[in-house]
Amino acid sequence: YTDWMWTSFVVFSVSQSTMLAVGAIYYMLFTGVPGTATYYATIMTIYTWVAKGAWFALGYPYDFVVVPVWIPSAMLLDLSYWATRRNKHAAILIGGTMVGLSLPLFNMVNLLLVRDPLEVAFKYPRPTLPAYMTPIEPQVGKFYNSFVALGSGVGAVLTVPMAALGAKLNTW
Repeated sequence: YTDWMWTSFVVFSVSQSTMLAVGAIYYMLFTGVPGTATYYATIMTIYTWVAKGAWFALGYPYDFVVVPVWIPSAMLLDLSYWATRRNKHAAILIGGTMVGLSLPLFNMVNLLLVRDPLEVAFKYPRPTLPAYMTPIEPQVGKFYNSFVALGSGVGAVLTVPMAALGAKLNTW
């Protein structure tokens, strides 16, 4: 592993664990259904498979998008919620901890099976887009000396202070 691989693994582990734990616990606490986290993780997995298929259809290699392993961690979250139904704070603490500890482990095994992303990036250069999909260069700074642009910018900046001042004057 190189430094960038370890950094990206840590960043993705934290973000995906948080996304699963917060989203699933939110749904579980409002619905009260113990299997909600697994359902939520299954939906996220399906969405990622759809994204993987879309990138593959654009000409990228099959393992360009790695599908995270959310479902086993979500099952642990459901299990902890079921075991601590009476105490929602315990469900959040225990379930969140189980997700935070298990999801990086499952994803580490998942990532070991994927080719080196740098090797993939150099072996498969980005496909050329057709003419109708080629981005148009943005016209940044073209109207910097326009009085209309200057006036609208000043108006946008001064709107909030003037509204606050008007509300203050209106209370007298």
